[in-house]
Amino acid sequence: MANSPSLRPTVEAPTSERITREALTGRDRGFWASRWFSLRAAAAGALYTIRTQPNAWIEVTAVGCITAVGFAFGLTRWEWVALVLIFSVILALESVNTAIEAAIDLVSPGYHPLAKIAKDAAAGALLIAVLGSILIAAIIFLPRLWVLL
Repeated sequence: MANSPSLRPTVEAPTSERITREALTGRDRGFWASRWFSLRAAAAGALYTIRTQPNAWIEVTAVGCITAVGFAFGLTRWEWVALVLIFSVILALESVNTAIEAAIDLVSPGYHPLAKIAKDAAAGALLIAVLGSILIAAIIFLPRLWVLL
């Protein structure tokens, strides 16, 4: 019995690798410091998407143009709510799409049909949101543009 493994869980002594990992992840900090760390990581992810994804550049440019046109037309509060909601959904889905693509590239660097399905489905979700946002923008802006003609 002396050579049999113990059924009691063993406790590892902290290693320098574990201490470094905790310092990097913010787990050894207080509540607010951890929230701040999480916020910074989320902002880094959003900025990564905007900096590296050409479609995100197009979407951010569209947000800026639509916002300028919205101010020019004097949109109502609820029209702004609708626009901010669709801006948020599109940019969030672009980040999710980027994350899914990166994760799939990590675990399946070569071609795999299931990897293609996952990437296509994520891009399809973004496409649905973009088409819906175009419809919402048309509902908001076309009557105003029609009056100008």
